[in-house]
Amino acid sequence: MTSWPVQEGVFELGDLNVERGGVIQGARLAWQTHGTLNSARDNVIVYPCSYAATHDSQSWLIGPGGVLDPERWFIVIPDMFSNGLSSGAAETPDYPDLVTLRDNVLAQSRLLREIFGVQRVAAVYGFSMGAMQAYHWAALFPGQVERAIVVCGSARTSLHNKVFLSGLLRTLEAAPEHLGNGRFAAEPHEALKAFGHIYAGWGLSQDFYRAELFRTVLGFPDLETYLRSDWEVRFAPYRAANLYAQALSWFHGDISGNDLYGGDLSQALASIQARVLLMPSETDLYFRVADNAAELPYLQAAELRSIPSLWGHRAGSPAGLPEELTFLSSAVQNWLAE
Repeated sequence: MTSWPVQEGVFELGDLNVERGGVIQGARLAWQTHGTLNSARDNVIVYPCSYAATHDSQSWLIGPGGVLDPERWFIVIPDMFSNGLSSGAAETPDYPDLVTLRDNVLAQSRLLREIFGVQRVAAVYGFSMGAMQAYHWAALFPGQVERAIVVCGSARTSLHNKVFLSGLLRTLEAAPEHLGNGRFAAEPHEALKAFGHIYAGWGLSQDFYRAELFRTVLGFPDLETYLRSDWEVRFAPYRAANLYAQALSWFHGDISGNDLYGGDLSQALASIQARVLLMPSETDLYFRVADNAAELPYLQAAELRSIPSLWGHRAGSPAGLPEELTFLSSAVQNWLAE
């Protein structure tokens, strides 16, 4: 039980045309809210999901005095397509070949307007793929987003990041259960184990492994046990078709990859009116500090604050990491207070 109001539901979108072709038949967008929408409807924070996350798995940072405070803000968590709660490739017949982050954000904007009567948001906060959606919100609706908080994310998926994602996609495609086009005759359990091992090499930094933090902090006796007990089991519950579809969304992530900006990333960045807080982890292998540093000069009002950490990408979602959590909470609370 929480001490603040929590609601959840499913927004029926109807048959949803997506930008790269195809239709999500009977599209459904699951959601959860924390806090109370005020009478002016101006205390809304949108909190999109990261890769394979759901509203429940990422709501841990919401709480009085936490990163996002439900006693002040009305926090809306929309579940990304193919996360197991909203419409997804594993559950929906004839699911489109590619559902982009733009498709997700446009559906989320409908949720805000049609369910909650909200036209303007105080902030969009996101981690990883959620951070990429926060960037999309700011670029697609420049006059409607006051702040964007981008934690371990980027405006466009980098080439090096695409190499990682290509490895995940090719691993799933190599499974004997793969039927083609990201669909599977049965869940590819051995491929998902390999998937987890690949992720373990990217989700944490070289410094994490050099310091053997999996042993000294997480308490695993050795590397083999850590990889098996943490990473092999991590992806076992997920449907492979959904993991594949979301990885494609990530691969093609680009705030300028649409008719509005025609692939001109600098124009898309310069069009953002929101105050943008960029918070990469110093040791992230996906979303490098250098990626955000390259974006910074084009943004009208922005600050880059790197998270000091050996924990790589995980530093941006620091459950159980007190130093990183303190740094993140302080930076975000100050940004929201200004």
